[in-house]
Amino acid sequence: MSLTESLGLAALHRCDPERAHSLSLLALRAGLVPLPGVVTSARLETDLAGMVLPNPVGLAAGYDKNAVALTPLMRSGFGFLEVGAATPRPQPGNAKPRLFRLTEDRAAINRFGFNNDGACAISARLALRPKGPVPVGLNLGANKDSADRSADFGEVLATCGPHIDFATVNVSSPNTEKLRDLQGRAALAALLARVMDVRAELARPVPVFLKIAPDLSAADLEDVAQVALDSGISGIIATNTTLSREGLKSAHKGEMGGLSGAPLFEKSTRVLAQLSALTEGRLPLIGVGGISTPEQAWQKIRAGATAVQIYTAMVYEGISLAARVARGLEAIAQREGFARVTDATGTGRADWL
Repeated sequence: MSLTESLGLAALHRCDPERAHSLSLLALRAGLVPLPGVVTSARLETDLAGMVLPNPVGLAAGYDKNAVALTPLMRSGFGFLEVGAATPRPQPGNAKPRLFRLTEDRAAINRFGFNNDGACAISARLALRPKGPVPVGLNLGANKDSADRSADFGEVLATCGPHIDFATVNVSSPNTEKLRDLQGRAALAALLARVMDVRAELARPVPVFLKIAPDLSAADLEDVAQVALDSGISGIIATNTTLSREGLKSAHKGEMGGLSGAPLFEKSTRVLAQLSALTEGRLPLIGVGGISTPEQAWQKIRAGATAVQIYTAMVYEGISLAARVARGLEAIAQREGFARVTDATGTGRADWL
């Protein structure tokens, strides 16, 4: 981490967390943050559902909710970006305060509630993004007051689909009441069928991923895996935030919302490994939750991930974390004798089962 980034992080940590989040995006857009450019090599290049990624380290949804900082983010060392979540209509989200740093736990709790500018505004920004080697995807959400939440996902995809490289169906946020109910077998199958119907109508059909919660039972995971395989989607993202509060020390540990960051690592990695076993390599998996080092990203890959995503750790490690993790993965793969990082996918799955 550079001195500039270190000082910037220290200043941001003196602000309210949500204000700091907004200021970090402003700093990126203003060119105040040193950026490494695209990080890639033959060992890092990754095929994810037909997309060629410069490296397997992505930005998870939630940081650039409204696609306002795409140009600098594409030069920040990530191999792919996910923006959103977007809902059909703009919505303010839940009442503030709704974002809390848990510094002692290297974690965060949020209850944003899909606050965003709406699909039309986000689609317009996506249409203007620079073309380049870093794929950009969109997390699809549903409006809180929607009469038909299943239809909302397809509506966002229809609006934004022409301007994205992949889409993620997000039925795992804990901050929209009853949204996680859509992870049930019948509801999920119906939802994914509607989304895939919309996808088929796009001039350029894009890969569709499903993002799941880490709090599912073994039986629920079996249902999710089977529905995902039957639906024709391109992969699964494991996992979103957790409702668990086990082992936390920070003052804000009792806040309602989804917990992300270091405490999620083991739980999310076990879910990832279970999904890898259940899908038997037939679907690519993206590992998310608690990654702050190259070694942890490597563990996700060995547990079954083709690619990984980071977000909360940047609160403590800065945006340069993406490049550090990517280059660290390259070094680990070389040391372990793998020609490509993704050749290690699933080789350590048994350690997590």
